[in-house]
Amino acid sequence: MAPRQDARAAIGGFAMHRFAAPAAGILLAAAVSTAAVAADPDVLGQRIEGLSRSTPWRLVETIPVPFDTYHPQGFARAGDAIFASSVEITVPTKRYAQPKDGMDRDAGQGTGHLFKLDARGRQIGHVTLGEGPIYHPGGIDFDGRWLWVPVAEYRPNSHSILYRVDPQTLEAVAVGRVDDHIGGLVHDTDHNTLHGVSWGSRRFYTWRLDAEGKVDASVPPVVTPNPEHYLDYQDCAYLPVGRAICTGITEFRRTPDAPVFGLGGIEIVDLAAGRPTFQVPVLLWTEDGTAMTRNPVLVEATQDGLRLTAMPEDGTSRIFVYETP
Repeated sequence: MAPRQDARAAIGGFAMHRFAAPAAGILLAAAVSTAAVAADPDVLGQRIEGLSRSTPWRLVETIPVPFDTYHPQGFARAGDAIFASSVEITVPTKRYAQPKDGMDRDAGQGTGHLFKLDARGRQIGHVTLGEGPIYHPGGIDFDGRWLWVPVAEYRPNSHSILYRVDPQTLEAVAVGRVDDHIGGLVHDTDHNTLHGVSWGSRRFYTWRLDAEGKVDASVPPVVTPNPEHYLDYQDCAYLPVGRAICTGITEFRRTPDAPVFGLGGIEIVDLAAGRPTFQVPVLLWTEDGTAMTRNPVLVEATQDGLRLTAMPEDGTSRIFVYETP
């Protein structure tokens, strides 16, 4: 397989997955303006590492999404199409009075979705993923050829199926099964490995892939405890070489009955070491106080700075586009 940066530059000119723009909007120009910097992934990493909590983010566009998004999870861009994973909850999970078989709640019921969107956020393709109690997609990644999507039970310490999806046909192939909740997936094409994060990002997983691009069952996964406790990752994307950009939130309550305060952030993770090497808060919220990095997020290098594209709201969603110099 071609090196990650080369494959992604060939499809859309990005070093990581991206959100495509409205036909006449600011984001449409992103495919052109970022092409020059996409060949050097160090530019993106260096600009993220140059962020601080005082970095100004300027809102440049808000895009209403014209369909029910349920509970969005991850973004990926393949060419001019945008892919969004989401979970539709039909029967919410219920906590047990006492743990049963290692589980703190029942499985609930739902449907896992992978939506293909056009430049205005309209649905142009769709596939359901999962089986039985496994219906919760997580953060997704695009490697220049395949989309990588984890689908898990909606409870910690449970079970997951790892999928590889063709962005053109939407054909999904299960490449592995895991006895844990995997909430995000990244494909490291430089080292032929697949990386996942558990519920709450408490554990990093590394799987070796075989010649067919499936998890090599003869090699046990490497499981590394996450030494940091700042973010629960919601979405991740590969950053050559051997790193990932992960976004997510931490939620706080002053008392058990107090309203939730969500603080978002961006981290760069060393995939081999299983630890973040850079962390920065993102001080952006919707009007009702929802952290901007709660759900799918894309971070990209522009000609002179960075662009952050997020869809933090459930159901009736908007896509927010921010830039920083």
